[in-house]
Amino acid sequence: MQLDHRRPKEGPVPPTLLIVDDDPINRAILEQIFAPHYTIEQAEDGQEGLEKILAQPDRLCAVLLDVLMPGLDGIQVLRRMQAEGLPAKLPVFLITADARDSVMKEAYQLGVMDVISKPVVPYIVLRRVQSVVELFQARRQLSCVVESQQADLLAQAEQIIRLGRGMIEALATAIEFRSQESGGHVRRIHDITKYMLAHTDLGQGLTPEQIDEIALASIMHDVGKIAVPDAILNKPGKLTPEEFQIMKSHTIQGAALLERIPQLKEQGAYRYACDIARHHHERWDGSGYPDGLKGDAISIWSQIVSLADVYDALSCKRVYKDAFPREQVLEMIRSGACGTFNPKLLDRFFAVEDELSKLYQNGCDL
Repeated sequence: MQLDHRRPKEGPVPPTLLIVDDDPINRAILEQIFAPHYTIEQAEDGQEGLEKILAQPDRLCAVLLDVLMPGLDGIQVLRRMQAEGLPAKLPVFLITADARDSVMKEAYQLGVMDVISKPVVPYIVLRRVQSVVELFQARRQLSCVVESQQADLLAQAEQIIRLGRGMIEALATAIEFRSQESGGHVRRIHDITKYMLAHTDLGQGLTPEQIDEIALASIMHDVGKIAVPDAILNKPGKLTPEEFQIMKSHTIQGAALLERIPQLKEQGAYRYACDIARHHHERWDGSGYPDGLKGDAISIWSQIVSLADVYDALSCKRVYKDAFPREQVLEMIRSGACGTFNPKLLDRFFAVEDELSKLYQNGCDL
């Protein structure tokens, strides 16, 4: 029985998704998957697809692009799109049977959001595309709102603060959702950071307001993962060296993203957030990334968030591992299995860990 994908004439028009593939069967399969959710346009080769993209990029919500096509192939289309700065505004997905490392590496360097191998699994490809499309649409809407209300926001300082905090929390939650986590991770990082600053001498010299600002900033530590493709972010197995390099870039991407949000600069948390986003994977002995900072060159707030992030990651299930028992978590941190931490920081952490462990009494999803 053939499914009827005709939509009612009334109501809003769904966003437009462009399928670029020289194989009519592949185009038909992809249209069958996405037609219930999007207005579908097709292009029979790379040249036609590129012309449609360049003509009106803002009307498209995503591009599904084949690699091997006569004439202009998918990688060449991506190169032209990158030259126009389009991959940052329009998500592109490679749907291809040519999944060689060289192809994938160049595709990610050119800004592709994900590489999906043929033959596609309908419910998987639908979920992966929809989650990114929704994220881009939300970002566009937020940008429009910010631009249209900027004059009023600048005149209302308290409203800026409220909206800024809400944006921080919403963006952090969106990143957690995209990485298939519940949002509990950022709340626990916030609580651990605040507790260690407020209840140990690590917060000496900081006012209660500064401690609150650092705790708020801590929830943005992984904001740069918005730039990491789903295929890497949610990979269940070990990352390849190339994939790990892309994953590591979330530190630099996160700091750069925060620096490009002017409203955040009005927040007291801003300077802490940029530092934490960039440096929460640095290690005491200089073995971390991205800058190889060593010792006290790493701010105490970035050190605390770094340890809190490791503690939470070990204590909770992830797509690539199960949760470890508490005793094993503590031994791995103590032994340096997850990197070297400041001895003073470890001493204060173990002194209050009984209290911190209560955050996990009801599981990691709360």
